[in-house]
Amino acid sequence: MAERIQKHLARVGAGSRRQVERWIEEGRLTVDGQPARPGQPVDGSESFALDGRLIKLARKPKRHAWLAYHKPEGEVTTRHDPEGRPTVFEALPKGRRRWIVVGRLDINTSGLLLFTSDGDLANRLMHPSWEVPRTYAVRVLGEVTEASLARLTTGVRLEDGPARFDTVVAAGGTGANTWYHVQLAEGRNREVRRLWEAVGHRVSRLIRIGYGPIALPPGLKQGQHRALEPAEVQALYASVDLPVPGEDSSDQPAERSPARGRTRRSGPSSPRPRKKAPTRR
Repeated sequence: MAERIQKHLARVGAGSRRQVERWIEEGRLTVDGQPARPGQPVDGSESFALDGRLIKLARKPKRHAWLAYHKPEGEVTTRHDPEGRPTVFEALPKGRRRWIVVGRLDINTSGLLLFTSDGDLANRLMHPSWEVPRTYAVRVLGEVTEASLARLTTGVRLEDGPARFDTVVAAGGTGANTWYHVQLAEGRNREVRRLWEAVGHRVSRLIRIGYGPIALPPGLKQGQHRALEPAEVQALYASVDLPVPGEDSSDQPAERSPARGRTRRSGPSSPRPRKKAPTRR
């Protein structure tokens, strides 16, 4: 049965739909030696190549897997970095599975990153129309006024359009450094930092502590990953109105990885973010 190329390659774990769309726009993806077209119907019998290299797809795709990773500062959220900096993918389980990162964190931000081999799930979790909440612990410099807090939740105009936090909750700290927990339902580039800068405050530390229904697991050290629990997987799919595909626990990676030799820096506690009902715009 034919289906759109973006959906097909996402379903078999070659990449998320948005990744496949970018490959097509950039002219990097071919089908049977010809440039791929957006929405091109395929049935799986074709030969797919990225940058001239054959994409090897198993006839019977592996069952999907899901990971939570505690990203430290200093790692970049990309597969290959031309500057030779460490990447988040270097810490993941090796094998034939192609991991898809859900959202990005900049090099100076630490905290929760989700990985999956299910391209359809990754696409929905990242797409703005599903309004999946991201929760951050943020330390800012200077005393924050009530007027500034009000602006952050009512909205400020950034260079790429209006933006706001859904919630801003004080989370401790005294003097020049104050912690807040903030939540927003999109993931524009450096959006959390730019929102605070718009009201006159510089972010001195930023940690993602939740993505959708998944919180940064307590005790998961920086540089470690662990497989999501079945209840977490179910909650993740439910948050974007998808059925959970057949899961084989024997195909999940080891429950917890060893630490990568980094010491976890102290920060505020990481409570589980409030669930938000998925809506479509």
